[in-house]
Amino acid sequence: MSASASVSTAASAQTICAPLPVLGRDVTVPLVTGGEVTYAALDYAASAPALQRVWDDVAAYAPYYGSVHRGAGYLSQLSTDLFENARRTVAEFLDCRADDQVVFTRSTTDSLNLLAAALPADCQVFVFETEHHASLLPWRDARVTYLNAPRTPRQAVETLERALADRDPYGPALVCVTGASNVTGELWPVRELAAAAHAHGARIVLDAAQLAPHHPVSVRDLDVDWVAFSGHKLYAPFGSGVLAGRADWLREAEPYLAGGGASRKVSRREDGGVDVEWHESAARHEAGSPNVIGAYSIASACKALTEAGFDSLVAREQYLVERVREGLAEVPEVRILSLFGDDAPRVGVISFVVDGWNSSHFAAALSAEYGIGVRDGLFCAHPLVRTLLGSDAQAQGECGAPEAAPGEKSLNAIRVSFGAGTPDEHVERFVNAVKELVTDGAQWNYRTEDGRCVPDTSA
Repeated sequence: MSASASVSTAASAQTICAPLPVLGRDVTVPLVTGGEVTYAALDYAASAPALQRVWDDVAAYAPYYGSVHRGAGYLSQLSTDLFENARRTVAEFLDCRADDQVVFTRSTTDSLNLLAAALPADCQVFVFETEHHASLLPWRDARVTYLNAPRTPRQAVETLERALADRDPYGPALVCVTGASNVTGELWPVRELAAAAHAHGARIVLDAAQLAPHHPVSVRDLDVDWVAFSGHKLYAPFGSGVLAGRADWLREAEPYLAGGGASRKVSRREDGGVDVEWHESAARHEAGSPNVIGAYSIASACKALTEAGFDSLVAREQYLVERVREGLAEVPEVRILSLFGDDAPRVGVISFVVDGWNSSHFAAALSAEYGIGVRDGLFCAHPLVRTLLGSDAQAQGECGAPEAAPGEKSLNAIRVSFGAGTPDEHVERFVNAVKELVTDGAQWNYRTEDGRCVPDTSA
């Protein structure tokens, strides 16, 4: 799962492919220093803008919206076909096996909580401390082994192999691992980790929230048992997600939610109780009226990315990654966070700290004075960011900004992230803004309000 070679010139980047059209590309925002500027959305790792293709497809379908699996009318039948075709499109996008199930959920978090609820009795879960909280925390009813952050991909595989070999008793086990870090953007050795898991009788689920929008994901090639991702990171921000993979644990588990759609037959018993026969298909875990728009938007995004060609998208993104890294390397006060080192392949997610700056203050200045949207904090990956910052494990911090005021030391970092819709100009503006802020300082005064650093407009 290696990244494509980086491209060294802007001219070369233009020959790879143009940015894909996304909503909001022409939105202007006010600057605290006066005037307006086109907004540079560089927080793709949190939520990517909707592809124009996705928005157009949803708008075209919206007048035909109807209930799914429950109506004889034309619109209901149309919506049902669209919903089930979306399931097939996602299966093709992920290169699923013939007997895999694709379950539509609300998000990656929802998908992994669903899988956690479907674990067999006495299942052991192995998860690295480097995971996003969505894949770190759902396993509350299982025996969990948290593995220390590795410093090389090889060390990750060796750490997992030792942990699986030492487990006692030897029973069902699940490994949960990210495909690309939401903090460093680094690609993880998923295929090798899957091989290690299977060699020791364990299964593996891939958190592809940050991988699927940037790289092709093949369930067959990576040999993972399940994959989870979110629509809102895949340019389809309509409150939907996917859990795709092996059917047996899902089929044998109690429904994630009990209700209509998950039940095949419900009957009263003579004693007054109720007997329920649940579906064995993906519907078993899709109770209630499904998010048809969300499922359709994911399918639309899958088609758009496939048609654009991942080779071109990856090559262009690698150019942007190198441009950002090279630009930040020219600022001695900036330290880029990394587990595997400078040469590690990565997607368009880069986190860093700036000497002498509170990260919340720096992010606020990028927004207020340059119209650039990034993220600051611990990125819902507290153990990982603490490890990268070399801080105490018990130090206070939140997913958002801490209470530190501008100029005070803070336990958080700044994250810039981008993807298929990012223009070159946004990346160039970001690099130049970082250099100006470090060299000249902020042009405005800032204060802490409700835990966030904001421009002080009281004067």
